Amino acid sequence: MLKIISLCLILSVLMAAASAAKTSEVTVTVKEGYINLPAGKIWYRIAGADKVGIPLVVLHGGPAFPHDYLTSLEALSDERPVIFYDQLGCGNSDRPSDMSLYSVEYFVDELETVCSALEINKVHILGQGWGNMLAVDYMLTKKPDNVVSLIFASPCLSSSRFIEDQKLYLAELPDDLQKTIKESEAAGNFTSPEYQKAMNAYYKLHVCRIDPWPDCVNKSFEKIGQPVYEYMWGPSEFTVTGILKDYERTDRLKEITVPTLLTCGRYDEVPPSSTEYYQSMMPGSEIAVFEDSSHHHNLEKNDEYIRVVRDFLRRSEAGKK
Repeated sequence: MLKIISLCLILSVLMAAASAAKTSEVTVTVKEGYINLPAGKIWYRIAGADKVGIPLVVLHGGPAFPHDYLTSLEALSDERPVIFYDQLGCGNSDRPSDMSLYSVEYFVDELETVCSALEINKVHILGQGWGNMLAVDYMLTKKPDNVVSLIFASPCLSSSRFIEDQKLYLAELPDDLQKTIKESEAAGNFTSPEYQKAMNAYYKLHVCRIDPWPDCVNKSFEKIGQPVYEYMWGPSEFTVTGILKDYERTDRLKEITVPTLLTCGRYDEVPPSSTEYYQSMMPGSEIAVFEDSSHHHNLEKNDEYIRVVRDFLRRSEAGKK
């Protein structure tokens, strides 16, 4: 009996030690604060602030759809700082009402200022949705020499191509929803319950297929900068009326020569065919398509996505394809 009790005690101690070690492993050092810009304060969060690896800066989509839905990327903070920030006009950052402030050029300058204020030397950049437009223009206009790699998640790099992709998706919706969308667009009426119903039906197919949506997605919707979103993009993902409707960069993608990974979901609003097209414009770039997922494939296939991104970051730093 004594031997059995001793063995149980030993096992209990080992299990407690293992549990403590596991808890220690997932402890994340976080730093939050604000960066003062002339247009307003920009909120940031650094997960893994004590890590010495090359930082990953995360550019959220929208425009003005704040960082919350991307916080699963904190899993990478066991090796490096993972830096989130809410762009001007949404989330925890200031929200000036002057729409003339919001432009691609402003957000490029904002990204440069954030990196400078946080004293980032070498950096990886991950953009999602609109964040890819921002990353591309940052590379093309600022020509930074400290970017180790780029990750384009659901890249929209040609608005005209995106609009054509949406027409194909909308044609697959039930007839009554298609009719509502066409009538709403013709009348410029996007606030009716019928239009919202059609929009939500599309989103559940091509934006996030998890049912119900995760809290992090709901938080981003709650904190969205709707006026900025509508000014820059439009009333919904598939109705593009804002200043980005003429955004086209495919002919210049060849100028970006750092290691680049493009990702999308099988049912992404940026479909695999378009993601493959962008990848073909970038010699040496890589692509990963995640099955049974959509625009938020970072959540729908979280473990797989983290593995793929982690591997790419490591290989980029080692200079390996």
